[in-house]
Amino acid sequence: MLAFSIFRQFFLLGCICFGGPSAHIGYFRNTFVEKRHWLDDKEYAQLVALSQFIPGPGSSQVGFALGYRRGGIIGALAAFMGFTLPSVVLILILAQLSNSLTESSMFQSIIHCLKLLAVVVVADAILGMADNFCRRRLTTGIAVVTATVLLIFPGLWSQALVLIAAAILGFFLLGTKQQPSTFEGKAVNRLPLVLFTLLLFGLPLIAHNNSVLQLFSDFFQTGSLVFGGGHVVLPLLQNIVGNQLSSDTFLTGYAAAQAVPGPMFTLAAYLGYLLLPLTPLIGALVATVGIFLPGFLLLLCVMKNWQALATLPFLNGALNGVNAAVVGLLLAALYQPVFISAVTNGIDASLVIIGFFLLRSLKLPIIGLVALFIITGIIIAML
Repeated sequence: MLAFSIFRQFFLLGCICFGGPSAHIGYFRNTFVEKRHWLDDKEYAQLVALSQFIPGPGSSQVGFALGYRRGGIIGALAAFMGFTLPSVVLILILAQLSNSLTESSMFQSIIHCLKLLAVVVVADAILGMADNFCRRRLTTGIAVVTATVLLIFPGLWSQALVLIAAAILGFFLLGTKQQPSTFEGKAVNRLPLVLFTLLLFGLPLIAHNNSVLQLFSDFFQTGSLVFGGGHVVLPLLQNIVGNQLSSDTFLTGYAAAQAVPGPMFTLAAYLGYLLLPLTPLIGALVATVGIFLPGFLLLLCVMKNWQALATLPFLNGALNGVNAAVVGLLLAALYQPVFISAVTNGIDASLVIIGFFLLRSLKLPIIGLVALFIITGIIIAML
């Protein structure tokens, strides 16, 4: 069954994808471009670029779009559930165990080594995409300038501006004749946009008398306002929590979200679990669906048009520019937050170099690298 196959692929990735959105994009590329050949680098880069222009968790939206391309709406839901389920389950276990597990030196060592693996995966993705999109001096220059700007001026607005500038530059200087795209979208109507609008503006008017609806509305509003995902969501979530949870409790949830694989937006599950103490599992489910749903609805609204535009010859150059900029975007992300949050000493750097050699030169499967880095984390904790 196709839906189960998609669920299985993303569930396995959801169990090993440490390192944040940039690392997830690397894992997705390794699995679905290099290994499974669901799409090529050009189509994949278009999905990555699209995820930067709409609110929501970037890497989860890429996964949702991959599932949509493979199996329509059912495939998209299977991809989302598969990728998100492991992190939700783990973060709820951590919510139960509180600080006992997150303070374990063995656990921290394993997580640290898996973050080092994320450095390896992102670096491999950058090289692979650069081989395809940075073959000319101009495209290489776009990637370099993008990375430079984002390293010096990190943030949402600088990211949006460099992508727009790359599209304009590519539109005038990189246009080529384009073959018909094989990236054919399924029929999508206006229902997602109508549903998004009703939930965004209508639900707050009726939710204040029901704690479950209020929780869903609060997290839906948050998911509608966050671009880029990851750490950007924290200030908004902290505003939602307000005085209902202490700062220590909130930060414990933040630490738990970093300690588990998968999207960081699953911090919503931890918070929802605590915000509805009488029905904690319902709270976790409602908060999780609420924060992910806006980005997915908007993705369904624009995805068909995005795919159609990608086949127009006069936009081919703009997409070439954006594809090159995506390489620079990932290059900047490789340093911040992936590299600086993982590599702290010479031993860490050595493990990254070894892991890169095993993946790039010896073609060791990702699952083998995950097992190797987990064992390494256990050994380091025991020494």
